[in-house]
Amino acid sequence: MTYYIPIRWHSGYTNMDPYAQRNIRAWHRRFTKQGWTVRVVDRQTGSKSNISELMDVTDRKLFPRAFADGSISGPYARQHTSDLVRWPLLLRYGGVYADVGMMQIGDLNTLWNNTIANPESPYEVLSYMPSGQDHYSLCNYFLAALPDNALFARCHRLLIALWEMDGGKTCTDGMHASPLLEGVPLMGGSFTITEEDGTFIGPAEVSRLLTDYIIQGQVASAVMGLVDAEEDWNGPAYCLEHFYAIEFMEGSQLINQLTAWNGQEAFDLLSLPMPKNGDRASEEQQKACGIVEACLTRSFGFKLAHGLILRVNKVTLGSLWRDNPGSDVIPGTYASWLRHGIAYWNQNEAPRCITLSLLPPTKIGRLLE
Repeated sequence: MTYYIPIRWHSGYTNMDPYAQRNIRAWHRRFTKQGWTVRVVDRQTGSKSNISELMDVTDRKLFPRAFADGSISGPYARQHTSDLVRWPLLLRYGGVYADVGMMQIGDLNTLWNNTIANPESPYEVLSYMPSGQDHYSLCNYFLAALPDNALFARCHRLLIALWEMDGGKTCTDGMHASPLLEGVPLMGGSFTITEEDGTFIGPAEVSRLLTDYIIQGQVASAVMGLVDAEEDWNGPAYCLEHFYAIEFMEGSQLINQLTAWNGQEAFDLLSLPMPKNGDRASEEQQKACGIVEACLTRSFGFKLAHGLILRVNKVTLGSLWRDNPGSDVIPGTYASWLRHGIAYWNQNEAPRCITLSLLPPTKIGRLLE
């Protein structure tokens, strides 16, 4: 059976930044040999990869009005358009949805075959999750399941309901406050923003902004914490039994962790040349080497970030690779070594599944009430 890896970019593969194209080629080079079909889905008029070639975008159960008529607005309209295609694609076709910025490192094919594709395995969903939380969550930049997954079906129903409230939304502003999401903690914690004009935005407002930005993730947390007896849905019990949760930080953010989320430092270190034969590595080269080795041996992937985080951290490794074309593949650098390892090497072991505890539900009642 062929499984799909849909990856969305608003204007298609040919219009991607070069570093993003290299991400796609690495996916293709590794996984098509194992029977996977890698597809870049877009919204370009006349494109054979337009989502409308795969699904009926006028179906209000699948897509909100703003998606169908192209009226999604706001500074993150492209990201939210992308959010709205992930669950419909997975519910129809199954497979893995990944962001363009997702660099796959670990052995996805073996993990898939041992879990989701294995009829004797209890696992039905693969994604990342931060450890130590008091509620369930997942990372929407990497989602995997078979068609018609029960969790994702409910998640998408809730997401569509949020978009269609008040006669139809064109952006996610204010969605964090919807009664349908009551009980789910807002995202963000202690993040603050200092704008270029000096305007300071405190943690509470940043939490609201971040939750609106990642509203799809907030929706997932709501469904994962929901107990709806009338639909025979117990989210906490489902997560405990069927969610293969890969630890978020080591699994997909290790470069950021090792550089304290300093995008400039990550870029500078990976741009260093590796020492030539016989040369002693400098302290900076040793740190860069440690980052690459840690990623290739410990991480299942790495997510290059570009969205709202740029208001918080100003630059990221992803934004600097984008703004400095070719810097991720300069021969002899640590970045090029990382790229080579991702495309041609593989890990010997699958990432472990986080041991989840049975948490109390965040809501008891109907999904859409």
